[in-house]
Amino acid sequence: MSGRARRLAVGVIGLGAMGQLIVPRLMNAGHEVTGWNRSRDKAAMLVEAGMLWAEHPRAVAEQSELVFSIVTDSKAVKAVALGPDGIVAGLRKGGIFIDMSTIEPDESRAVAAEFARAGCIMLDGPLSGSPVTVVQGNASIMIGGDEAAFERVKPVLLAIGPKVTRIGGNGLACQMKIAVNLLLMVEVICFGEAVALAEKGGVARAVALDAMLKSVAASPVLGYRGPFILDGKMPAVPLADVTLQQKDMLLALNLGRTLGSPVPLAAAANEMMNACRGLGIDGNDFVVAHRVYRRLGGQE
Repeated sequence: MSGRARRLAVGVIGLGAMGQLIVPRLMNAGHEVTGWNRSRDKAAMLVEAGMLWAEHPRAVAEQSELVFSIVTDSKAVKAVALGPDGIVAGLRKGGIFIDMSTIEPDESRAVAAEFARAGCIMLDGPLSGSPVTVVQGNASIMIGGDEAAFERVKPVLLAIGPKVTRIGGNGLACQMKIAVNLLLMVEVICFGEAVALAEKGGVARAVALDAMLKSVAASPVLGYRGPFILDGKMPAVPLADVTLQQKDMLLALNLGRTLGSPVPLAAAANEMMNACRGLGIDGNDFVVAHRVYRRLGGQE
């Protein structure tokens, strides 16, 4: 798998919002992709496009040299990776499994140990980006685990996104992803806070957004979400909803407690997500926190 990417049999477990976008990129790069999802209906369009379907994760692994998973949490990772119908039961000796989920570093290391005992290799490879960045080909991937295995799979990873970085040993990519998501979360929530403050003082919302997105504080993630605040309408399909982002803040809070590293802004961000839930707006993209600030400031 080193050097220029050769055609591989690749498996993808988890065909949700991100998995559905990763599969076409792999197929467009010439790889044969076999997929599985808990609910088969999500695979229909991918099967029509040429993806092969397998009845369980073990069957995906049996047909693949390299298997990816991208699921909700550590419980879901263990469910698809371990056990008699899990990836580990079907992956050949020396085969590589990359979990792209955002989960606890220690949980990822525990799963990696099970793969090592089976003569296989697991890398944690969380993906940083939204569906927008994946479609644009701008997603970044962080890898934790064996360096030689990373070099073997790097050409395949580059088919998913152009920014691929090995962070260190197993679990460290998960740790880095939690840190990145903490930064993203605080940035977006503070964006809403700043816009609400400017509005309250008499600056038109459109003017405030334009000034911020032209300032040194601007970033791609704010650019994606600026229109949601400007129009006052959330997208029908959130880039990342409140529940998903709150899960990541809880990961940051737990990691901070485990490591003895203070994360007060993660606590504040988590409380803003609680406020969104209390107002019944948690089904939206988490930039909806802007509405919480407006309500607290008497603007709604």
